[in-house]
Amino acid sequence: MALLQAPPRTGERTPATASVPAAFFARAARHPHKVALRRKRLGLWEPITWGAYAEAVRLVGHALLALGVQPGERVGVVGENRPEWLMSDLGIQAAGGWTVGIYTTSSPEQVAYILDHAGCRLYIVEGEEQLDKALEVRGRLPTLERIVVMDPEGLRGFRDPQVLLWEDFLALGRVHRQAHPDALDARWSGIGPDDVAVLIYTSGTTGAPKGAMLTHGNILWTLEALHQALDFRPTDEVLSYLPLSHIAERLLSVFGPIRTGYTVNFIENVDTVLENLREVAPTILFTVPRILEKLYSAVTLRLQEVDPVKRTACRLAMAVGRRAAPPRWRGRRAALPVEGLYRLADLLVLGPLRRRLGLHRARWVLCGAAPVAPEVLAAFWALGVPVRQVYGQTEGSGPTTVHRDGDIRLETVGRPLPGVEVRLAPDGEILVRGGNVFRGYYRDPEATAAALQDGWLCSGDVGVLDPDGHLRITDRKKDLIITAGGKNIAPQAIENRLKFSPYIHDAVVIGEGRRYLVALVVIDEENVSRWAQERRLPFTTYSDLAAHPEVHRLVAQEVEAVNRTLSSPEQVKRFAILPKRLYAEDGEVTPTLKVRRKAIMEKYRDLVESLYR
Repeated sequence: MALLQAPPRTGERTPATASVPAAFFARAARHPHKVALRRKRLGLWEPITWGAYAEAVRLVGHALLALGVQPGERVGVVGENRPEWLMSDLGIQAAGGWTVGIYTTSSPEQVAYILDHAGCRLYIVEGEEQLDKALEVRGRLPTLERIVVMDPEGLRGFRDPQVLLWEDFLALGRVHRQAHPDALDARWSGIGPDDVAVLIYTSGTTGAPKGAMLTHGNILWTLEALHQALDFRPTDEVLSYLPLSHIAERLLSVFGPIRTGYTVNFIENVDTVLENLREVAPTILFTVPRILEKLYSAVTLRLQEVDPVKRTACRLAMAVGRRAAPPRWRGRRAALPVEGLYRLADLLVLGPLRRRLGLHRARWVLCGAAPVAPEVLAAFWALGVPVRQVYGQTEGSGPTTVHRDGDIRLETVGRPLPGVEVRLAPDGEILVRGGNVFRGYYRDPEATAAALQDGWLCSGDVGVLDPDGHLRITDRKKDLIITAGGKNIAPQAIENRLKFSPYIHDAVVIGEGRRYLVALVVIDEENVSRWAQERRLPFTTYSDLAAHPEVHRLVAQEVEAVNRTLSSPEQVKRFAILPKRLYAEDGEVTPTLKVRRKAIMEKYRDLVESLYR
């Protein structure tokens, strides 16, 4: 068995704390006037200091105590990225509770399942839309007592004995604090590192979600290891836009600032992500592959629209960037002639292009939650944006491995965090051990026993360790394809190459037990629409585009281009364009945009069979 353990690195360490609230209040006390959060309202970015942030968390905690929340009880939270989400999360933990984050895209049935399974007594929702879901299912939730609404818009005249608006909720906290000024401090002071802090329900690509229990010790240990592996600074700015119910955004927006003291900026809404990215110009950005692919597609198609002189200049600049990038992966500069050309290209072309994207201040970009094609990473490095991969899972408190400065290998996901051990089982499954590994699944001893074996976390992913300890992910263990000819195929690698095309949004490669591979393709509606308009092709809806023969020919060209880079067994022999986009609400993708392969194959079984006839 291959085994690798990254040694701990010496350096600055924060004082030892027993819990997340203890670390949070210590940070706020040290820097009460420093800006912790920013939100945009009425066109202006409003700052929230660490002192004001801590005051709000205290009021939330006291309000929960007033409502009778006991240590170890679960409180649900749902909403888009906003300060109240963070205040709720930390207030729940300060009261000794477990925060249960729920995705905003969850259906009423999914909301009911999680609230019931977790036994939540309180549920904090963002606004009217999420409140409606809760009201629809509350009759099925015997433990649910109160619902708190963060945003009262549209609810000023609404009255319900079970519903409490945010300001009234905080007022309850003020009254409780006045009557019991030391109650909250006494509560969080009694929390230890082995106590559960958050209950994160994995979105999962198959089956019902499972609640992963992460302790205060898990979170603080992971923050320290991540801080040793990556260069976080108190002066950094980050953009909070991915779901806060996911461990990755939680680490970046909630827990990371506690360790380092950087500033979190919230998007206005999901439709303004790119606009807010340009406004904030974060120094650190966490993203998922689909966002990178979207940005790269925008650049690629933009080049096709500019005049020939600019197009040639951009292509030459990117070519220079591609030559200058490999030495930077190893922490060096390119040879003098290449470095000189790169600086000129950066001044005239690449720098302005990064500014247009809002990435001109980015010291590094972290990409995770799903595999990303090395070609995408190489393109951003050529552009002058250092993108690093991170790999992990909720059960490991987020990160397991990450690319380090000066040690980048694009085909891998880096080396283990300091103190994390990675081992490969005989069948190639990645096993993980360290202080980041979770306690287990809530109310699911069988799933816990399957995930934790002899102290090792069974990741469900298959990978390879190179001689220097860099981990390369092959695929999900359950997704590996064995064809009728006995060939082992990793579909994700092929899917990533297909999605590198600006015209393909998603692809699902199929072929288990079959003579050849086929693919179900989701076109990129925005890019294909523009392509169709330029050719005066008639269409009105996505379905029209998907069914158009010219679009089929366009996608066929993209598939053939990928096939030329693959061996014969890996090539996609036939494909079909799906008549609709994939939605989390329909159970087709997870909230982090990973395709639910089993659901897609079931839903389009007849279409798949037609590709083999």
